[in-house]
Amino acid sequence: MSAPEVTRSRTTVGIVGGGPAGLMLSHLLDRSGIESVVLDLRTRDQIENTHRAGILEAGSVDLLVDSGVGDRVHRDGHRHEGIELRFDGHGHRVDFEALVGESVWLYPQTDVFIDLADARERDGGTVHFGITDPTVEGVTTAAPTVSFTDAEGQRHEVTCDYVVGADGSRSMCRHLVPDDVAVHHFREYPFAWFGIMAEAPMSAPELIYAHSAHGFALISQRTETLQRMYFQCDPYEDPSAWSDERIWERLALCTEGDGFTLHQGPITEKVVLRFRSFVAEPMRHGNLFLAGDAAHTVPPTGAKGLNLALMDVKVLHELLERAIRSGETSALDEYSPRALERVWKAQHFSYWMSTMLHTMSGEYSAFDTRRQVGELTTLVGSEAGRRYLAEGYTGWPAPRGGA
Repeated sequence: MSAPEVTRSRTTVGIVGGGPAGLMLSHLLDRSGIESVVLDLRTRDQIENTHRAGILEAGSVDLLVDSGVGDRVHRDGHRHEGIELRFDGHGHRVDFEALVGESVWLYPQTDVFIDLADARERDGGTVHFGITDPTVEGVTTAAPTVSFTDAEGQRHEVTCDYVVGADGSRSMCRHLVPDDVAVHHFREYPFAWFGIMAEAPMSAPELIYAHSAHGFALISQRTETLQRMYFQCDPYEDPSAWSDERIWERLALCTEGDGFTLHQGPITEKVVLRFRSFVAEPMRHGNLFLAGDAAHTVPPTGAKGLNLALMDVKVLHELLERAIRSGETSALDEYSPRALERVWKAQHFSYWMSTMLHTMSGEYSAFDTRRQVGELTTLVGSEAGRRYLAEGYTGWPAPRGGA
């Protein structure tokens, strides 16, 4: 029996992963006149129907707007000029605009994906969703190849100059970096988030981060009638064991005080999100570059995951453009150190927010709870402390060359 026919082609950049990071890189490259091919195991419908939260830093919104895909974020997103830290029954607003002159936008990751997928389709980009059997070979050569079977069953082999692994936390590309080169840093946390989607009006105009003796809670928003909320739970909690009544009781206990009213409604989704920190170093091996969750994950407390991914590809686009357009291939050496500088800042910020707000268990739990209240009191009572939080939450400028 003869082997199936293979369609062979060539492109400049092969991008494994068609989520926001991969699509944004392809979009930016296209605007620079550089060809790319994007592929993803998931169908477009599967990605669009995977609900993900989304707080966009000021720099991420600027990237969407400046690259021509920011129409909906300004029309449908919600601009937040601060957050509320809630503890000991009192709310304390941290005003980002007053402190650092920046805001964040509540805009779900799903919508960022839709905006970018629509842009690639509009501009004639080559994007293959729903592929199978992907392989990447020759990443240390001048002509790596990406092979896959498309959704119609046709086998493809694409020869590239560069390959980008933007294929998420279960990355295939990450494992192409040899064990004697790769260094993986990992931390798992003793708590998780119990997340719900509820059909209810907004309980507050901005996000509320609540610390209490009953654990952490986050009151977030999605639309005027659909809200996303979380409370701290055991990583092995079974969502089906929680009735709607029990969930609302826990959220009310975590946020009570100051006459605050938690608006309730039918719960349409229950999920447990485990907390992990991960960093793969380096983020480049030969002509392979890792971006987004393929290279790093952070706890969601600091709202950094999507923003880190977008900043990765912003830096990578700049360096690829220099290498391809100007022949300045040495510029690619800057990618890993520049990206990792921001990654480790975000790891620290996410770790700090998580350990400051989540209650601990064990011998020193009572001490830790009161110590956390002391830390929060110090933070909200200090302009320098509030500014530090505001700067980290709204995002740092992308690292420049030479970092």
